[in-house]
Amino acid sequence: MRKFLVILDDSRECLNAMRFAAMRAAKTGGGVKILSIIPPEEFNHWIGVGDIMREEARERIHAHFEVFAKWMRDRQGVDPELVIREGEPVPEILSQVKEDDEVGVLVLGAGVGNKGPGPLVTQLTRNSGTLPIPITIVPGDLSKERLQAIT
Repeated sequence: MRKFLVILDDSRECLNAMRFAAMRAAKTGGGVKILSIIPPEEFNHWIGVGDIMREEARERIHAHFEVFAKWMRDRQGVDPELVIREGEPVPEILSQVKEDDEVGVLVLGAGVGNKGPGPLVTQLTRNSGTLPIPITIVPGDLSKERLQAIT
């Protein structure tokens, strides 16, 4: 089964990327894999404190994931999978794409405003020519209705 890989982070544009991935998966018989990355700088503390912070980060990710997963299951009939990786975001995303044969499309949300589309979109589109899958970039300011119409 082809799966849409979408990135779970704290950005506003993450919401539209999640919606798009779930809607496309539902309409194409695919699945959704949600990737969340814990950056290494969160743990540059003493060993014990770093371990506690790592566990708290994982708990936050699971709580955030469950909100999206419930919506995907209830509204789209899609049961997403969660993958948590630790490291720098772009290399971890590239590694996940290259290591996971089920992933068929990488879905990214683009930020709105004068700051540009966001660091992930900017950096990953530079690597798009060497990726084994296409990237779909979802504008962050699309309405739910517009997303439904285009999926």
